[in-house]
Amino acid sequence: MNYETLMPLMRKLAIEAGEKIMEIYEADDFEVKSKSDDSPVTEADEAADALISAGLRAAFPDVMLVTEEQAASHAARGDTFLIVDPLDGTKEFVHRRGDFTVNIALVEAGVPTRGVVYAPAKGRLFMTQPEGESVEETGDLAAETIGAQKPVCVGSPDNSALMVVASKSHRDQATDDYIGKYNVKDMTSAGSSLKFCLVATGEADLYPRLGRTMEWDTAAGHAVLAGAGGKVVRFDDHSPLTYGKEGFANPFFIAYAPGVELKAG
Repeated sequence: MNYETLMPLMRKLAIEAGEKIMEIYEADDFEVKSKSDDSPVTEADEAADALISAGLRAAFPDVMLVTEEQAASHAARGDTFLIVDPLDGTKEFVHRRGDFTVNIALVEAGVPTRGVVYAPAKGRLFMTQPEGESVEETGDLAAETIGAQKPVCVGSPDNSALMVVASKSHRDQATDDYIGKYNVKDMTSAGSSLKFCLVATGEADLYPRLGRTMEWDTAAGHAVLAGAGGKVVRFDDHSPLTYGKEGFANPFFIAYAPGVELKAG
């Protein structure tokens, strides 16, 4: 894989998709439909998916591509592929809460190695560099012009005063019970894959997810966190979370900064 070609393209497509999403987000009204699993989908999901998929297929026609919005791609099999969630956090989008992201990632040998997470309503873009380290781009984000990029790195956790981030739309008692095993200094909620990015920047130390997610929900954030020195492990046995699983469904997992003393479930 040519990372020098891939990463600028991922960034460009994420920003262009974000522009389309924001056009619809800022309109007076937009249509919300239900998929077969009763999850919501909007014209923004579909427009962003079409743009990103076309760009990736044109540049990398021989690389397997999996996207949330194209059900046929969910039957693909392999451990090296591009994976896209064109609008992660559709519930946040529908309720105009802003915590939604565009996610594009590369998985190699079952491991997310490169990714872009763009939160267009918040003006935050996180990505891995071609070499693998993660950065946040700041300032006015433009598809054709790369702005100032600053390295991001996980924090040094204090296990007597941890910063925890959890889901905004999917919190439940099991999650709260697990978080209760830790000494928590402060807790914040965030939507979509932004939770991985908050751990990547040191704004949080721990993100446990005891709920259903799919690989397209997590791969880009996982790659960004890994490029910042963080880890993502299965909740049940603390082994690394791998990708390319049948159906692309994830088990429960924990994303964290090294130094956090993980508790058993």
